[in-house]
Amino acid sequence: MQGAVTVSPSQVPELLLGLATVRPVFLWGAPGIGKSSLVREFADSLGLECVSLIGTQLAPEDLIGVPQITPDGRSRFCPPESIARDEPYCLFLDELNAATPDVQKAFYSLILDRRIGSYELPPGSIVIGAGNRATDGALARPMASALVNRLVHVHLRASATDWLSWAAGNGIHPWVVDYLTDRPDHLWSAPPKSEEPFSTPRAWHMLSDTLRSFGPALDEPTLKVLTYGLLTPQHAVSFCGYAKIVRNSYGLDAIIKGDARWPHRLEDRDLLYYLADAFRGRLVKELPAQKEQASNSLRQTAFRAKSLLVQLAEISVEVAQTVIADGSDGNPVLPSWFLIEAARDMPRLVEARR
Repeated sequence: MQGAVTVSPSQVPELLLGLATVRPVFLWGAPGIGKSSLVREFADSLGLECVSLIGTQLAPEDLIGVPQITPDGRSRFCPPESIARDEPYCLFLDELNAATPDVQKAFYSLILDRRIGSYELPPGSIVIGAGNRATDGALARPMASALVNRLVHVHLRASATDWLSWAAGNGIHPWVVDYLTDRPDHLWSAPPKSEEPFSTPRAWHMLSDTLRSFGPALDEPTLKVLTYGLLTPQHAVSFCGYAKIVRNSYGLDAIIKGDARWPHRLEDRDLLYYLADAFRGRLVKELPAQKEQASNSLRQTAFRAKSLLVQLAEISVEVAQTVIADGSDGNPVLPSWFLIEAARDMPRLVEARR
């Protein structure tokens, strides 16, 4: 299921306060963006215990319970202790849409009527489900229309602003915080079609934990193992380059000012990729869409940028092309006037360097 309207993590608590207290809610979102954490934090904010049931690990009898013969000779199903509680609580149905059809069907009365057999959820209890979308490449089964219609559907998106605000107070490693402050677009990437790691808020949190675990003694080969084992490959290259800058005080500003050169050693190729990516981001941020809007200082920046592109191409044409490449949608990222001028002036700048 895809949502026409999405919400950021910071919007979820207020929405749940108005929705989950009166109707069951289903939270949709890509893997690793914090759905489960948001539900648990919301339950804590209400003073409710959060009881999680994972759809992929359940059979129908795990919900309905087992039959018991009463003194009058009749049978009665006894729901499991995890569900049948005396005090109000938050029932979190995680990976609900990954459950088998029989398990999903067993949830119908619990979701709509807040009841299993003769047991009814205590007043003040709330029911929240969560799951990934089929387009995320995660395990997800079609949800029957009867179940869809029993839930209020909220679609969650990743937000770098929200995550960085959370990270500041939760001990996330400063390298991760500083890197994502500069490159918030690297917080999350769409799940790949092949089996390989990809960047999510959860993956960055895991990287932070491993960085703290290894401490200052972390060497470059081990850092590569960690980043390539957790992040989208492009982001892993870029983060390793950033780590080199932190350790060696090697920055983009020094290159732009002419106080330093592009790194040219083969073993510094990850650093070169990072600096080129940061250079592209700087140009996107600073150069206006129309040349007429550029001040004299920005025109000087554009001229310096063309010269730096030539220097970069002398080291690696492939890396230089990443600076001026189109975006993922096939449209130019840099202003067209700059790209035209760069193509026009490049031969002259190359000749001037000979």
